[in-house]
Formats: sequence, C-alpha cells, structure tokens
Amino acid sequence: MKKIVFVCLGNICRSPMAEFVMKNLTDQVIVESRATSAWEHGNPIHRGTQQIFKQYQIPYDSHKTSQKMNLETAEECDYIIGMDSQNVADLKKMLPSRLHTKIYPFAEESVPDPWYTGDFEETYRMVTEGCLAWKNRLV
Repeated sequence: MKKIVFVCLGNICRSPMAEFVMKNLTDQVIVESRATSAWEHGNPIHRGTQQIFKQYQIPYDSHKTSQKMNLETAEECDYIIGMDSQNVADLKKMLPSRLHTKIYPFAEESVPDPWYTGDFEETYRMVTEGCLAWKNRLV
C-alpha cells in the first residue's frame, strides 16, 4: 500500500484538510500530514478546518496536533506532497537530494493558505479536487 504525506507551512489548515479528505475518499492509501515549519508545533487543527470537517461530515482526529516534517517520515513515504510551490521548494531544502524524487506539488495551482486568506471554503474545494486526482493516480 502506498504511503503519502501532505505538507504545508504549519500543518493546521491545508495539509490536515487534505489528510482527512483523502482518508474519507479511500482506505487504499496510508495518509499523514506534516509542516515545513515548527511555528505551530503541537497546536491543534485550525478551527476553520475543523468547521469544514463538521460542515461536510468528514471524520477527523480532533486530537491531532501539528508536526514538522522529518527525515524518518520522508524516508517511509512514497509521495511527499507540498500544498503550494513554496512548500515544495522548502521540502527540497529540508530533505536530502536522494529524496527529491518523492516530492510533488499537490496540484498545478498552489492551494492558498486559509490562515492568511480566511477562505476555508475555497481551500476545501481545491483540496477535494486535488485529493480526487491523487486518489485516481494512486488507487
């Protein structure tokens, strides 16, 4: 079974949204999420993302907290998926070059960070479309 990790800046908005949307779409892929920074380390999923989960009845782990990407997780995964182009660039700086072949953008268009935009609905729409594309690619 393939293992993927979605990665965004803080691991409280976009990447956990992608993690639980993907888990809701399929059980044929192992899914996790991480951050490129330690800014939000230990903090829970953003309340805006939690509201999206509740609104769209997406099961999620309410005890999940932000975790930074590390070498061990990167080595275990088949795909490391950055939610925007900056996340992809940061991942390539953080991880050894031998792992760069595992790093992919989530979609052609970067997913805007709702922590800054406040638009969790738009993020959810883009995450759902992207997760469906990844599911079709992997399953």
